[in-house]
Amino acid sequence: MKRTIQFFAASALLALTASRPIPSDVADPATFLTDIKTELNKEWPKNRSITLLFHGHSVPAGYFKTPIVNTLGAYPNQLLKQLKERYPYAVINVLVTAIGGENSEQGAARFMADVLPHKPDVLFIDYGLNDRSITLEKAEQYWQSMIEQAQQPGIKVILLTPSPDLKVDMSNPDNMLNQHAIQIRQLADRYQTGLVDSYKMFDMKRQQGDSLSQYMSQRNHPNEAGHALIVDELVKWF
Repeated sequence: MKRTIQFFAASALLALTASRPIPSDVADPATFLTDIKTELNKEWPKNRSITLLFHGHSVPAGYFKTPIVNTLGAYPNQLLKQLKERYPYAVINVLVTAIGGENSEQGAARFMADVLPHKPDVLFIDYGLNDRSITLEKAEQYWQSMIEQAQQPGIKVILLTPSPDLKVDMSNPDNMLNQHAIQIRQLADRYQTGLVDSYKMFDMKRQQGDSLSQYMSQRNHPNEAGHALIVDELVKWF
């Protein structure tokens, strides 16, 4: 009975939030990284290195068809390529602390040791796909922990909603990926972080009639075309 009540409560929350626009307190892409973009435009000897750090699971880690890891085809390095075309004078370091198979509980546990010592200028967090293995309440707790630890020293944070899993029916708003996407949007609102809404972007492709399989290397890992869709949203912040 308790599980039934929780299910209907979650369904009611989804009904209220699924139709909501992206929260107004999410950071503005036009201004959020103004200081970073200023640094990226500086020429030697006035410039400094800029560090972008990607923390998450197998997708930012570069896993395509497991066990193949296509580092250069994954979105962190696709983004680097585009940024270097846009900012030819910049020294940009891309660091990936993502681990395949990990969820946000594990990512939060090693955050202080593996992320903060690098002092990134911009931190990207992408755990929604694997957070289905834990509850929404726990995922919220661990994402909050990472966001707060990053924001305290002034690190700019950009959250990513999950990319697809072909076994998930995206037309059903009650699916767990959508629930995690909604929660990540709410976190971006609450903490005024950046937001890359991968879930919404892939779902729009589906609604337009595209087969999501053309963007996937296996059921839960995007191929280069899928990663390129994510980069299209990432690069808007720069």
